[in-house]
Amino acid sequence: MTPTVVVITIAIYFSVLLVVSAMASRRADGSAFFTGGRKAPWPVVAFAMAGAAISGVTFISVPGMVMAQGYAYLQMVLGFIVGYVAIAVVLVPLFYRLNLVSIYGYLGQRFGVNSHKTGSWLFFVSKMSGASVRFFVVCAVLQVLVFEPLGVPFVLNVVVTVALIWLYTARGGVKTLIWTDVLKSFCLIFSVVLCIWFTGRHLHLSFGELVQVVKDHPTSQIWHFSDPMSGSYFWKQFIAGVFMAIATNGLDQDMMQRHLACKDSVSSRKNMIISGVMQFFVIALFLMLGTLLMLYCSRTGVEIPAKGDQLFVSVAAHEAMPTVVGVLFVLGLISASYSAAGSALTSLTTTFTLDILNGNGCADQSVCRTRGYVHMAMSACMAVIIIAMYYFSEESAISAVYTLASYTYGPILGLFAFGLMCHRSVRDRWIPVVCILAPVLSWLMKWGLYEIWGYETSFELLIINALFTMVGLGICSRKSKAENISAYA
Repeated sequence: MTPTVVVITIAIYFSVLLVVSAMASRRADGSAFFTGGRKAPWPVVAFAMAGAAISGVTFISVPGMVMAQGYAYLQMVLGFIVGYVAIAVVLVPLFYRLNLVSIYGYLGQRFGVNSHKTGSWLFFVSKMSGASVRFFVVCAVLQVLVFEPLGVPFVLNVVVTVALIWLYTARGGVKTLIWTDVLKSFCLIFSVVLCIWFTGRHLHLSFGELVQVVKDHPTSQIWHFSDPMSGSYFWKQFIAGVFMAIATNGLDQDMMQRHLACKDSVSSRKNMIISGVMQFFVIALFLMLGTLLMLYCSRTGVEIPAKGDQLFVSVAAHEAMPTVVGVLFVLGLISASYSAAGSALTSLTTTFTLDILNGNGCADQSVCRTRGYVHMAMSACMAVIIIAMYYFSEESAISAVYTLASYTYGPILGLFAFGLMCHRSVRDRWIPVVCILAPVLSWLMKWGLYEIWGYETSFELLIINALFTMVGLGICSRKSKAENISAYA
């Protein structure tokens, strides 16, 4: 697979993406950017969301998970489905009843201005850092494989790519995202299915033999019930999946903005649940591909890479593999990465414009102008962060950014959980303090558990963080005199 082939693949994908974007953004007004005009058909949104949760890093990493964990990740994905049901039953009707454009508007209505700003900033920091890191990883991979051999500097790679992403999301916003996510989901499923087929064909396996080989392979074990201390233990994975889905989908503007584009609560709930089920099968395809890639390595003598993240790209770029497999890898990678970056830019623009800058009225002309400036600023900010990471950061710094993102969702989860479960009002001025202390206490608890008992805290840190937030809110709360607070709880 030559760099020229990769560049042609990227150019063709972007051409199709821009055509889809132009068609989707026709007659788009200000509200279309933020809400899609509340006219998106729920089956379309469901199919779009099946791939929306998969980033470029996920595309690279999930097949390699089988090297260390087998199919244990499906236990967590099963928890995702339960989490999506909880979002559909509890959060979606609430957001529609309150007619929210940004979901963090709920915090302002329930607690006050400081709570609204705090939730918005937590999301902003988490999404900007997380999206930049994920996009940086993909840009770095493409730089080594493609652009460096062609003499294209990394800065130009990032600037041009971010500019193209800004271009296709600048006008249509959420309305455009939904249709480009449909393209992304199709490309992801199409590329993974064909990669499975080509790999099986290269190993001279019929369909029946392929299924049997995957089933009999040691990596295909899904269920882990025997060792409660193991990180792969079913109930740890399953419960973590439930809360991770609620925090990173139901309380994430990036994900919820698509669900809120449906015409009503009933349609949105249908799409939420069905997309969760579809995601289970999409992830299963990625893991099945991982097993076949390992089988390919063992049968052809290709060295299995030390890191799981390198498994997919190592086999796809192998000289014995047909060029089409490499093309499919690039197609899936760029569709996942560029769509996720566009989605992040749109949600960051929405949150910064409506929540942090107090923009009111989606179709208001002044808000539309402000949104345009913010959208450009968010694009520039992301490009600067990615370039800075490439030249100045180390692997430990990138890890720290991921850790930071995991801490920011805990207070958001705690704020929403307290607001929904408790009818007490909270002294709004103390909420920023609580949301800063909760992650600090969570880190101290994580450190103490490891130093004293050798216990390694992982996904449960999110729940601990949320509980500390709820305890802090309880301390700062008082019995409410407002009669309408039950509308938010």
